[in-house]
Amino acid sequence: MELLQHDILIIGGGGAGLRAAIAIGEENPDLSVGVVSKIYPMRSHTVSAEGGAAAVIKPNDSLEDHCYDTISGADWMADQDAVEAFVNEAPAEMIQLEHWGCPWSREPDGSVAVRPFGGMKIERTWFAADKTGFHMLHTLFQTALKYDNIVRYDEWFAVRLLLHDGRCQGVAALELRTGQIRAIAGKATIMCTGGSGRVFPFTTNAAVKTGDGMALAYRAGVPMKDMEFVQYHPTGLPGTGILITEASRGEGGIIVNKDGYRYLQDYDLGQALDVNDPQHPQKRTMELGPRDRLSQAFVQERKKGRTIEGEYGDYVHLDVRHMGEKLINKKIPFVRELCKNYVGIDPVHELIPVRPVVHYMMGGIHTDIEAATPLPGLFAAGECACVSINGANRLGSNSLTELLVFGTRAARSAVKFGAQAGEVARAELIAQAEQEQQRIRERFFRPQTGTESIAGLRVELNQTMESGAGIYRTEASLQESCEKIRELKERFGQVELADHSLTFNTELTTALELEYLLDVAEALAHSALARTESRGSHQRTDHPKRDDENFLKHSLAYRTDGDPRIEYLDVVITRWPPGERVYGSK
Repeated sequence: MELLQHDILIIGGGGAGLRAAIAIGEENPDLSVGVVSKIYPMRSHTVSAEGGAAAVIKPNDSLEDHCYDTISGADWMADQDAVEAFVNEAPAEMIQLEHWGCPWSREPDGSVAVRPFGGMKIERTWFAADKTGFHMLHTLFQTALKYDNIVRYDEWFAVRLLLHDGRCQGVAALELRTGQIRAIAGKATIMCTGGSGRVFPFTTNAAVKTGDGMALAYRAGVPMKDMEFVQYHPTGLPGTGILITEASRGEGGIIVNKDGYRYLQDYDLGQALDVNDPQHPQKRTMELGPRDRLSQAFVQERKKGRTIEGEYGDYVHLDVRHMGEKLINKKIPFVRELCKNYVGIDPVHELIPVRPVVHYMMGGIHTDIEAATPLPGLFAAGECACVSINGANRLGSNSLTELLVFGTRAARSAVKFGAQAGEVARAELIAQAEQEQQRIRERFFRPQTGTESIAGLRVELNQTMESGAGIYRTEASLQESCEKIRELKERFGQVELADHSLTFNTELTTALELEYLLDVAEALAHSALARTESRGSHQRTDHPKRDDENFLKHSLAYRTDGDPRIEYLDVVITRWPPGERVYGSK
């Protein structure tokens, strides 16, 4: 087997991966960079982000305010040193993207336009209509093309980290076109594979977001941090889970129940003043409360029988009709396009059906502030990583900026590490890749008498995660999910493939993705079971209070031969001591 070799290896070709690749080119254009992506980079999930990216730019805003909104929105689970670094570096990253050609929407005076987003008391979300991720990813991709030192491996699926002498030295990847496992070495490796929302049945996440990088790091001994914190977005389309961006509410959309009532005014959304005051911000901007609070309010409305029954479960309505056709076409044209194509309605004239859907994993691969994991030579950035700036609840529009800031940080850390690392162990890495190829052949391509289907196991996994580890959780529901996941992992051994071809064997890739999802689900459910408090997106009805004394700590899930081992790590507090979670004032 041939060994392909680069100075730095990047797994994932989305926003974080491309920003890291560019940063390496900026740092040292003589370094060889390999970018391994299981899909063509422009199909990465970053392209589907709609609403915007947060960074301080306006004179009425401040870095301190952005820090506070992020930390309080995270229910004090964010590491404050990481948040400060993120906020401080965000404006320069966004301006750099502007210089590379990202077409930010503009105010009449020509300055960058910003819009309000949930949980932020000041308008600081940059946007490009409602196709922000699309334009950001295009900008990053076209910029990356300028660097001759970047070699892309499109449609190569990473299946194993290659380790030697206590450090990560590359990956074994399945070349989808040939069905062959190839060994790719790097003095440093950066994981940028995105989230794992497909562990749940209703999600805004693309089909490719199956926790690949998280599971690869987990199997290599790296802990997964804060996996119990799963963000539901309050406005996804029933059935498909397609996101109706928060920008639709930032521009004035309202949420109503089956009676046409703006029910959010009945719930505590974390705003600070007397909500009986008609001029209180919650009366005007209640739809821009934190995503976890809005999703929880939906569940309460459903219990009261005030939601609408539909083919894909209960839903409520998002109303943007009062915005008018001209403003809708200018500010949220993609929302109109999605509604027409996937629901058959025109939001200029009709109500949009919406329900909470899984949107983002606050947890992920444990990294430090420099994007380094505990495994030497392995770094991580983007949604697959947990640094942590998002804590128990990510603020809308922080994630796109996070791709830029920590993609850059990961690149610089990897370059520094690679300069000091010795040569890779060629023979050992090739041997490990050959072992992985043999494992896959014996497991999936030998005649078997398996009785389980990939689709069947995946449906059961989705169902147990939604019922046991959804918006509201209990010890009993989480125990049931943990037991079910344990059973599904055993039953996975009985999966048999009908397709034994090598070229673009989608049944094989789906089976490998299911293995990743089972690992992610295991870490998530056990982390949630161990956290006996309610904080942010993690709501335990049997432990309804936040418990700073015992749980102002990050969870760390380590893979074992049995159930994962859960340990804890103190949250970094710098300038903002834990307090009541409010926004709208300090």
